[in-house]
Amino acid sequence: MKRDLDGGPPESGMPGELIISVALNPALDVTYTVPDLVPDTSHRVTDVVSRAGGKGLNVARVLRQLGAETMVLGLAGGAAGEQIEAELATAGVPAQFTRLDAETRRTVTVLGRDTATVLNEPGPYVTAAQWVAFRDVFAQRVRAARVVVLSGSRPPGVPETAYRDLVTIARAGGAETIVDTEGAALRHALTATPTLVKPNAHEAADLLGRPVRTRDDAVEVAHRLVRLGADAGVVSRGADGFVAVNGGTAYDARAPERVAGNPTGAGDALAAVLAHGLLTRAPWRDVLARGAAVSAAAVACPWAGEYDDAVASRLLPGTTVDELHEHHTDREQEPCRTSPPR
Repeated sequence: MKRDLDGGPPESGMPGELIISVALNPALDVTYTVPDLVPDTSHRVTDVVSRAGGKGLNVARVLRQLGAETMVLGLAGGAAGEQIEAELATAGVPAQFTRLDAETRRTVTVLGRDTATVLNEPGPYVTAAQWVAFRDVFAQRVRAARVVVLSGSRPPGVPETAYRDLVTIARAGGAETIVDTEGAALRHALTATPTLVKPNAHEAADLLGRPVRTRDDAVEVAHRLVRLGADAGVVSRGADGFVAVNGGTAYDARAPERVAGNPTGAGDALAAVLAHGLLTRAPWRDVLARGAAVSAAAVACPWAGEYDDAVASRLLPGTTVDELHEHHTDREQEPCRTSPPR
C-alpha cells in the first residue's frame, strides 16, 4: 500500500533533522561565458568560474540555503577531489568522501546568450573495495538522517544496483529517500520502493519508451514511477515546471513566468525543496509551489547550486499548483495509498 506524502505532525522515535545528499560522481565544474555560442567557430571566453559541482553537491548547497542541516557523502580522488573537499569546507557544507585512486571528473558548461551547453566527463573508476568502503560509511551515517537524496550518475565501477542498495539501507534506518537518476540505475532503485523519484523529461523518456514532449506524457511517466515502486513521482519539464503524482492525484506546478539564465541546476534545486518538504512534513501543495518558485529562481543564478531568493519570493505568490483531472491514464492499476508517511 502506497503512502500519501501530504504533511502531518512529526512522528515520535524519528531520526534527527539531517538530510544526506549522496554524490557518487561529483565534478569540478568549469563554466565559460561567451557572447554567443556558435557551432564550428572559435569563441572568446569573457568569464571563467570553477567550483565544486555535480548533482549531489548542487542539492546540498541549495539545502543549506534553505536552512536545512545537510551533509554530503561521496566519492572523490586526485587534485580535483581535494579542491572539491576544500571548497565545500569553505562554504560550510559538511562532507565525507571515500578517497579514490583516480582523478575526480570535470564538467564544462558554456553559457551563451540564453543557452547553456554542458559537457560531462564519465568520472573516475571505482574499485569494488572502494565501493564497499563507501557503502559502509553510508550505512553508519544514515542512522542520523531523516531524508536521503540520491542523485546523479554513477562513475565507472559502481554497480547499476547502487541506488537500490542505498535506498534499502536508508529505509532500514528509517530515512525517507529521493532518487534523481536515469536508465538502469533508476529502474533498479524503483524496486527498493523509494519515497519519491524525480527524473527530468529527458531521463524519463526511457521509462515511457518515447520522448516526453507534453504534460500528458509527463503525467503518464509519473504514474508509472509510482506503479514501479515509488510513493510519489515527479517529472520536471524545464521552463514548463513539473508534474507530480501523489496519493493517486496528479498535479501540474509552474512559476508564473520564464526566467532567463542558466537552467543547469534547476532540477537539483527542485530536489532540494522536495527533500526539505519531506523533512518538515509540509503540506504537499506548499512543497510543490515552493519547488516551482525555487527551481525557476535557480535559473537566475549564473551557476548551479544556488537560487536567487529575491526572485523566488517574487515568483511564489503567482506560482500555480493545479490538480489535473485526467481522462485517460493507467492509474487504475495503482494500489491505494492511505497509510501515513513513516
